[in-house]
Amino acid sequence: MSDRTLILYTTLGCSLCEKAKVEIWPQLEAFQLRFASVDIADDEELSRRFGWSIPVVGLGDVDDVLCWPFNSHELEGWLRARLD
Repeated sequence: MSDRTLILYTTLGCSLCEKAKVEIWPQLEAFQLRFASVDIADDEELSRRFGWSIPVVGLGDVDDVLCWPFNSHELEGWLRARLD
């Protein structure tokens, strides 16, 4: 099992984040990724960086993320470029 984690940067009441999850789920198994959700409201730096961009996904490097809008195919390409 992989210890790689796909992070969804989100916040309470983010309706677009629910739409993003639909695009994320198929890629978790395909790339053997764990899923984690990080509330940007809990971190001043993340709020500043992503406040107007969420939902945002990443693999831990906040300088290398994929911002909404994205679909499953675009997310797959982004992940493939970083994980394969």
